[in-house]
Amino acid sequence: MVDLGIHTAMICLTSMPTAKSARGPQGAADLKLDLKPPPRSANKQQNKDSDFLDGSPSESPGSETTKGITAFQTLVHLVKGNIGTGILGLPLAMKNAGILLGPLSLLAMGFISCHCMHILVRCAQRFCHRLNKPFLDYGDTVMHGLEATPSAWLQNHAHWGRRIVSFFLIVTQMGFCCVYIVFLADNLKQVVEAVNSTTNNCRYNETVTLTPTMDSRLYMLTFLPFLALLVLIRNLRVLTVFSLLANVSMLVSLIIITQYIIQGIPDPGQLPLAANWKTYSLFFGTAVFSFESIGVVLPLENKMKDARRFPLILSLGMSIITALYVSIGTLGYLRFGNDIKASITLNLPNCWLYQSVKILYVIGILCTYALQFYVPAEIIIPFAISQVSKRWALPLDLSIRLAMVCLTCVLAILVPRLDLVLSLVGSVSSSALALIIPPLLEIATYYSEGMSPLTIIKDALISILGFLGFVMGTYQALDELIQSRDSLTFSNSTLFIQ
Repeated sequence: MVDLGIHTAMICLTSMPTAKSARGPQGAADLKLDLKPPPRSANKQQNKDSDFLDGSPSESPGSETTKGITAFQTLVHLVKGNIGTGILGLPLAMKNAGILLGPLSLLAMGFISCHCMHILVRCAQRFCHRLNKPFLDYGDTVMHGLEATPSAWLQNHAHWGRRIVSFFLIVTQMGFCCVYIVFLADNLKQVVEAVNSTTNNCRYNETVTLTPTMDSRLYMLTFLPFLALLVLIRNLRVLTVFSLLANVSMLVSLIIITQYIIQGIPDPGQLPLAANWKTYSLFFGTAVFSFESIGVVLPLENKMKDARRFPLILSLGMSIITALYVSIGTLGYLRFGNDIKASITLNLPNCWLYQSVKILYVIGILCTYALQFYVPAEIIIPFAISQVSKRWALPLDLSIRLAMVCLTCVLAILVPRLDLVLSLVGSVSSSALALIIPPLLEIATYYSEGMSPLTIIKDALISILGFLGFVMGTYQALDELIQSRDSLTFSNSTLFIQ
């Protein structure tokens, strides 16, 4: 959820353009390709501008002396950017794919997602070196990629590439933030309503009598002040503390879930090795969203003290994430079989040990909100403050942050079945950002320099796979919207979203 992340193409986390500056996706005017190296004074001004946003000077690629986040901090953010509420729905996704086809498909999805992230980083570094720029975000990388193509039409419309990426980023990340608010309210409401029936006896299937409390929308408003305080944090290094706390809380909850499901795994011989194509489409849509963290990749790479180590950190982080996904998804399906529910937490006994899983996940998602919010904020805010004098920059910055967090809360309250609506939108934006655009970007970047036919075929196949993800995810969302438009089937209805 996370997306998320992705959550969510790569935005530049340090750019505050001046009134005449045209850096990053924030500028309203079209960027022009400047092949001349910028003067030193211009680089100094860029660093000076970036200090305002995060309290630290921006760092050039390969710089080891400027301040930035460490390799460990980068790994923490990367893992947190992927692991969200989506992992709790993976056991059901395995049911939709089959006990053999599901894990294999999830492994393949993790490998392809990691490969697309590496493609994006490599293309961004290519244009940084070619244009002598300290960093590029996802949108600018796509724009320069279109400018590098031999097609005159694509060159003339290259700025649309940046705008499309920025739009997808804002929609995806703001959508995840809305879903997180619904998730927080639903889970806290469940814990509160079951508190009178919760015991220390963790026998499975114990009868639960819920005590009705206030409407879940009031729970959403309860979280709003805490979220407002979190989004006022503008320094990525400070957010590392919250990402670490979120990772710890989710790791502990996943350990509790794992120790329960491995205690009584029945004979898996009755489980199908592969499901039919209709249910497999549901698996595909869930898996695409689970690996959505492409939106935080370039920002993390831009903020590293030594960006040369980022490819290794990226591979390590995605390996950890994929291993967790396959383990939880497979073990959960093995344990509960056809009785697995939309969230594995709904299969747990109603005792304090397993109620703590929901509490820990509430803490984890609460901390994750700030990281997911960081991406759209750094697209919208730098452009807005470039339109006013320096005197009003900070008040406008804080005002926009508060307005955006209030907007996510209002949408979470007003829109019915928000999870499925966002799943429909995310099917387009997430698949485009994570699987469709990166391989096409590689072709645009390196085609004029000569590419192997096998590489072109590989990139084309990945983009086709992403398009299939878009179609299947859209089918999944529409199908569930039609079937459940009259009533909510379960209160934890947001668990399909990263």
